[in-house]
Amino acid sequence: MQKNRICELFQIEIPIIQGGMIWCSGWELASAVSNAGGLGLIGAGSMYPEILRTHIQRCKQATNKPFGVNVPLLYPDIERLMEIIIDEKVPIVFTSAGNPKTWTKTLQAAGIKVAHVVSSSKFAKKCEEAGVDAVVAEGFEAGGHNGREETTTLCLIPTVASTITIPLIAAGGIGSGAAMAACLALGADAVQIGSRFVASIESSAHPAFKERVLAAQEGDTKLSLKVLTPVRLLKNDFAERVQVLESEGASKEKMIEVLGRARAKKGMFEGDLEEGELEIGQVSAQLDKLMPAGSIVNEIWQDCLFQINKLQLKYLG
Repeated sequence: MQKNRICELFQIEIPIIQGGMIWCSGWELASAVSNAGGLGLIGAGSMYPEILRTHIQRCKQATNKPFGVNVPLLYPDIERLMEIIIDEKVPIVFTSAGNPKTWTKTLQAAGIKVAHVVSSSKFAKKCEEAGVDAVVAEGFEAGGHNGREETTTLCLIPTVASTITIPLIAAGGIGSGAAMAACLALGADAVQIGSRFVASIESSAHPAFKERVLAAQEGDTKLSLKVLTPVRLLKNDFAERVQVLESEGASKEKMIEVLGRARAKKGMFEGDLEEGELEIGQVSAQLDKLMPAGSIVNEIWQDCLFQINKLQLKYLG
């Protein structure tokens, strides 16, 4: 079997990466995914610097396998976060929401592998030029903050695969082995999965939010707040107010006022299902049970291999 570039790059066994989601991805989830053979990521976007240090140290205690940290580059105290990541010798960093040139060389000089998240082939190419080790191409279906291009994963992955030569990780709308097999067929070396891991036992999301995710139906999410930074949200009272304001052409200033502070924490971490910001992907409509993170990794990987084999038998005999 041909060697997998992502498994080699990150020294993992299974090419499944857990998304570093704010308020959902603490050390418990990251270590569980890594222990199952995938790559777990701590989501630094919702952590103060010293909280991040604590999560890194606990993750080290919980696993002897590689793990990483996801860092949105728009974080206000980014220098301190990076200082802690380097000081704690985190082996892998996924960056997003910013220019990959800013931190890639600094991190690599400290022996850290760097992947950057993009939503278009144009920015994927810029990532390669910036020297990142891998690119995450995230389609429109994904939860949380999203690209303005609104390109679906099915269209995005083959375009990016033909644009870059470095390893490619597919993200957005992936919650099953069949979806993973499709992404590999389109040219990805691995997949990054977020929403499926929100509904895991080890996720730090509030239990009420997990249950709401499992209850989601087709069409229950919508890309909102486009005048600020596009984000996919589950429908609730807050999301409906945003939709009305958007239809009325509300200004950026008005949207900032309505969003307020700590809206995502209120929804996903504290469990306010009506006034909170409930970030989740379209794939939530396919989820129906809470599972241990390790079982999710194994189920998706085994199903991926099964689907690939089934197609070979079906079409090649």
